[in-house]
Amino acid sequence: MTMRVRFVLTVLALAAAPASADTPGSVQARNNTADGAKVYKQICAACHMPNAMGSGGGVIPALAKNKKLANPAYPIGVLTKGKGAMPAMSEILKPAQIAAVLTFVRTSFGNNYPKPVTEADVKAAK
Repeated sequence: MTMRVRFVLTVLALAAAPASADTPGSVQARNNTADGAKVYKQICAACHMPNAMGSGGGVIPALAKNKKLANPAYPIGVLTKGKGAMPAMSEILKPAQIAAVLTFVRTSFGNNYPKPVTEADVKAAK
């Protein structure tokens, strides 16, 4: 089993719980930042590290203080379509979860991009 296949299987297993726990109108769904932090912790931190500094060799980029996050279209495209070692997450995460995690990352780890990413933004990128 390749490393990429193991990663995708791990992500699928981790994504199953948050995906089934979110229901439209729930407190979790309304609290975008809390949901984004949860998705980051359960899925993204495995590669990007809990402090969002990525891998030392640059294979996994740092999300902390990342200027590429200023325009939400860039991280939306990376998450939905994949890029390099990053697999596409559009089949694993719901658009609301992608929006939540991007909003969380864009306002955390030394990033100061306060405009929230919306579910509509993510859907428009597909």
